Amino acid sequence: MRIFDPHIHMTSRTTDDYQAMYDAGVRALVEPSFWLGQPRTSPASFLDYFDSLLGWEPFRAAQYGIALHCTLALNPKEANDPRCTPVLDALPRYLVKDHVVAVGEIGFDSMTPAEDTALAAQLQLAADHGLPALVHTPHRDKLAGLRRTLDVLRESALAPDRVLLDHLNETTVKDAADSGAWLGFSLYPDTKMDEDRMVAVLKDHGTERVLVNSAADWGKSDPLMTRKAADAMLAAGFSADDVDQVVWRNPVAFYGLSGRLRLDLPSSDTSHQGNSILRGGE
Repeated sequence: MRIFDPHIHMTSRTTDDYQAMYDAGVRALVEPSFWLGQPRTSPASFLDYFDSLLGWEPFRAAQYGIALHCTLALNPKEANDPRCTPVLDALPRYLVKDHVVAVGEIGFDSMTPAEDTALAAQLQLAADHGLPALVHTPHRDKLAGLRRTLDVLRESALAPDRVLLDHLNETTVKDAADSGAWLGFSLYPDTKMDEDRMVAVLKDHGTERVLVNSAADWGKSDPLMTRKAADAMLAAGFSADDVDQVVWRNPVAFYGLSGRLRLDLPSSDTSHQGNSILRGGE
């Protein structure tokens, strides 16, 4: 089984996770930029983080046979912090980089006016750079948040078929599907969606334009949730072709809209800017 995890925060994971993911069939992934837990206090801290997603993290993934791309953005939570919003001015020079396959995560957290402004500005950046957008729907009051997101999308220059609406669940999937956007589901062991709920959604709505991801952030999470969803699909009677569509062809198709998706691994350098993943005996 080949797996493309379309949304997983590997900055928060260990090299053991990379090995386990490779063993489970993961050969490609996209790492979206996100809130790191500790609030950032200046645009400079974003830029160091972006540089890591463009350099160190693809190198680290390649050591385990996985091709890594990223999405870059000012995330919804920190869009409310005026110390961080100047990063919007720096984003254009990062959005031209080869590893960047979308603008994201953008969207809403608390549905504030500042989040409205940042979302609209970054949808325009996506349109200007010929990139799709990865849109974070809020974790609270999800249906109202999705509908507000769709209102902003309709006013943007970005076509709905170039948008991935993520963190969906049973309450939001119909409105999201009706919008013409791609549908993203983040799976967790104990909270939000899990593999059994995901299978139920797929039975109701089919496999078209659906992407399943492991998310895997700093809290309790599992970087193998995409594989578990694939196994649950097979156990529920979905065909191997259905599974391949959801966990490989759909993410390839969506991120391929960027024109930058490269599923072959980079050269097998043993270090990145003088640093390796080895400790002792190099």
